[in-house]
Amino acid sequence: MPPSQSWTVGRLLAWTADYLKRRGSESPRLDAEVLLAHSLGCKRIELYTAFDRVPAEETRAALRELVRRRAEGAPVAYLVGHREFYSLDFRVTPDVLIPRPETEFLVIALIDLARRRSAEPITVCDVGTGSGIIAVTAAKHLPNSRVTASDVSPAALAVARHNAEAHGVLDRIELVQSDLFSALPPERHFDFVVSNPPYVSEAELERLAPEVRNHEPRLALVAGRRGTKVIEALLPQAAERLNPGGHLLLEISPMIHQAVEALLAADDRLEPGPTVKDLARLPRVVQARRKGGK
Repeated sequence: MPPSQSWTVGRLLAWTADYLKRRGSESPRLDAEVLLAHSLGCKRIELYTAFDRVPAEETRAALRELVRRRAEGAPVAYLVGHREFYSLDFRVTPDVLIPRPETEFLVIALIDLARRRSAEPITVCDVGTGSGIIAVTAAKHLPNSRVTASDVSPAALAVARHNAEAHGVLDRIELVQSDLFSALPPERHFDFVVSNPPYVSEAELERLAPEVRNHEPRLALVAGRRGTKVIEALLPQAAERLNPGGHLLLEISPMIHQAVEALLAADDRLEPGPTVKDLARLPRVVQARRKGGK
């Protein structure tokens, strides 16, 4: 840019978006807005009333560093430390998966089923909670719920604890370090078991975008050669822990839908329900009900 022209917010946005587009970003304008708003300490919407503002050199230097790292493949959510999910803001770190819109279909299904019940207290177990988006959103929208959130990673649980506290629901969420249900007392049973488990096959991992493959935690992504290793272990444990009439909801990859349906059908304690499809009309959330009860 010629020296006679100032680095206004508008010019910074245009230059950054163009640069990130040339470096392969699939959402260059959005990336530019999020990074600049973070550097300025403002909301994205506020950028549009500040196009003629000239940020301080300190701010521009911070933006340059963020843009450099983004161009190298670092996910925007990790760079700014947070991501929106279900209209709530969540802290994210490289210890947890970045929240994705597909998981909202799981949350919607959970809330819908839970609200069909009476006003009596309900119990929810979020297995593999990660950043806690499912557990926190459930507690926020289901005030009669008590939620157990488990994860094998203590670093992930620390992120989930922060998010639960930030949204004022920590008093109704129990955080437990556990491989699936192993650390929970055997007498603990739940009305709902929900999970966004690892479901990427080892072969599929190589086809994921580099920013996912190289930056997000492998432990939370990959589930063996077929992508069903974790679900194969989770299903029988969930069937054992559900109250009669309780519901199991799992986010899945469309690639393993038939395999997961077969696993559900093989457990005579579970009655498979309709699969929820995402906006692309692909199978995204499988449901099952524990036999018995009303």
